[in-house]
Amino acid sequence: MLAGMSDDVRYSPDLYRGTAEYYDRFRLAYPEEMVSDLARRTGASGRGRLLDLACGTGQLAFALRPSFAEVWAVDQEPDMVGVVSAKADSDSGSWAGAGAEAGAGRVVPVVSSAEDLDAPPAHFSVVVIGNAFHRLPRDLVAGRVLGWLEPGGFLALCWSSGTQAGAADWRVAFGRLLSRWQTALGGGDRVPADWDQARRQRPDASVLTEAGFELLGRPEFLVEHRWTLPELAGFARTLSILPAGALADNAAAFDDALAAELGPYVRDGYLTETVSFAYELARRPV
Repeated sequence: MLAGMSDDVRYSPDLYRGTAEYYDRFRLAYPEEMVSDLARRTGASGRGRLLDLACGTGQLAFALRPSFAEVWAVDQEPDMVGVVSAKADSDSGSWAGAGAEAGAGRVVPVVSSAEDLDAPPAHFSVVVIGNAFHRLPRDLVAGRVLGWLEPGGFLALCWSSGTQAGAADWRVAFGRLLSRWQTALGGGDRVPADWDQARRQRPDASVLTEAGFELLGRPEFLVEHRWTLPELAGFARTLSILPAGALADNAAAFDDALAAELGPYVRDGYLTETVSFAYELARRPV
């Protein structure tokens, strides 16, 4: 891993290489209630521009698309942006006749790191970052986002709780299984051991206020989700801690181990958890 900027930890730029198809299929979607709440609080009416920064396969970009005239979906990993492009192309016909007032939401896929993005000043009304701010040079990106937002524009840091980091029952077993396989596959150094230290010392809220943002709160939404074992195996393939290529070569063995370890926890065909979704909302002063 490269040395971080300021107090931040720098992650590998290809951390999710080989995971895009799994990521799009098995990462949990942000709940409709949260998406609607975010659109309402930011006054999104189908006429502004949205920037989904470090977008992955566009979970936020496509969920919020109806509320904006244009959406930039930006990620540094070409595989992720390739999925965004394919999704945008596949449903372009269904949006073509929607009209601007309905939020036609033209998607602009861009391959770029967050810190190197070339965007005009005051170009966006809303910027969202989903489960990724901790992996970015926070001070630099916060400052750049402030400049990309129009006066009075909003930044939302969106989060969901990690299934593998749960504190009870099957999630503990899942976390232990992932840790063992991470070590076995030689992925022990994929995520820095001190990755969260900077955020503990300087929380994201401090970074945002020091950059010049006004903080507006952190709405939270709890959603019950039920996993089948095959779905959970698919989700495991979306995680940065497992080298995708190495896991692919051991796919059957991994799936067998997951089924053996978590099978005793299955009830009526499912593993159930309560997932916390939240977003930290901030605004560029007028």
